Amino acid sequence: MSAASRTKNPRPPAPSLQQQLPELREGQSIALLQELHILTREGKLNQDTRRKLKQVYHLVQFIEPLLAEVLDEQGDVVLADHGAGKSYLGFILYDLVLRPRGAGRVLGVEARSELVAKSRALAAQLGFERMQFLAGTVQQAITDAELPARIDVVTALHACDTATDDAIDFALARDARHLVLVPCCQAEAASVMRQHKALSLKRTPLAELWRHPLHTREFGSQITNVLRCLRLQAHGYDVTVTELVGWEHSMKNELILARRMPHDRHGQREHARQRLLQMLDTFGLQDLQTRFAV
Repeated sequence: MSAASRTKNPRPPAPSLQQQLPELREGQSIALLQELHILTREGKLNQDTRRKLKQVYHLVQFIEPLLAEVLDEQGDVVLADHGAGKSYLGFILYDLVLRPRGAGRVLGVEARSELVAKSRALAAQLGFERMQFLAGTVQQAITDAELPARIDVVTALHACDTATDDAIDFALARDARHLVLVPCCQAEAASVMRQHKALSLKRTPLAELWRHPLHTREFGSQITNVLRCLRLQAHGYDVTVTELVGWEHSMKNELILARRMPHDRHGQREHARQRLLQMLDTFGLQDLQTRFAV
């Protein structure tokens, strides 16, 4: 190609960061995005983290109004993020919502102590003073006397198997106003259904729903989330279930939103409790009655 041709057809300019990341807000911490490896040191979008980032930003859209609601009502808010991992969600919520308001706290609970240490160091580096990280399981957090007595919002993003149920236990113990849950890798119900499959097949034609191993796994996951929703409703929460992001981004895509209601309208709590017990009986899951006790 001649020099003249190159002059006539200049290379298009590289897309700006705002074009690469439309969700980027004015005043958002670029240093944070770099430390979370969402951006490279040169300030370019790290494509390897794009899928994770899309999920987190989409979740922020659901959680931000909840935090704003509590902040507007009482001037403060405490969010507990269970199974926090590297605390992508907690850091971004703090940066986008709580830091500009000058109020509110984020508590990250994570069993891997090395990740907790890194999160503590990053919060100190960025001056995110109202972030706290606890090294331990969700079950340990339930009885931790050092944690705030009041937790307003409880989140658990991709908490595996029964960790989601532990997060619900924590929320109920702290009388949380809101829960935002994305369950993952649920095996407990499927294991119980597998043990009692022969008896269930004799007892009800519904057992055909989980006769085959693949169906046992998938149906077990589905029924677990149904039981979780009923349990929350029996404790006075209004529950909404929706998709987190498109299925092309994640197969673990169910988002459960729960809001504590001030009144028990038309005996809905007892109705949900009865439905939960009926579901356990119908699907041969009586062994799980303690876990889903109301």
